[in-house]
Parts: sequence; C-alpha cells; structure tokens
Amino acid sequence: QKVSVEVLEHLEHLALVDFRDAEGVERLQKAIQFADQLHEVNTDGVEPMDSVLEDRWCLYLREDDVTEGNCTKELLENAREKVEEYFVAPPG
Repeated sequence: QKVSVEVLEHLEHLALVDFRDAEGVERLQKAIQFADQLHEVNTDGVEPMDSVLEDRWCLYLREDDVTEGNCTKELLENAREKVEEYFVAPPG
C-alpha cells in the first residue's frame, strides 16, 4: 500500500520512528500488514463498545500507599533529555 508523505511524517512524529531508511519502511510495512488482518474479522451485528469494562458500573480505586520515595534524582538519570526536574517527551 502507498502511504502519503503527510501520513508518514505524522506517523514518524507519533511513533518516534524514522521511516526514511529501509529498516523503518520495513517496520511500517509489517505494521500495516498486521493491521490489515482486522479487515478479515466479521463484525456484522456487533455494537461498538464504550469501554472494555462495559459490564462494570464503576471502577473501584485502591488506596495509594506510598512505600518508597524521594528518588527523583535516580529516576531522572534515565531521561535522555530533561528540563529542570521533568522528562522531555517525546525526546528530540
């Protein structure tokens, strides 16, 4: 399938993947082939769902018990790029 330049640029931005080389194009083609399998599924008479948890009327939340903390410095060491004490996303 042909993909327009605009769609490619949008996908690159969303996926943070460069599709301008052979590996990126191959990855995109595999993703499209995988997604095309969805067209084979018969969905006649199937109503769209609002949520995968349709059968539940409310979601029960647990208490948020903090057991560790004060590790900002260690966590930010994992960041490729940061501004002050925040991760920059998407990187680049």
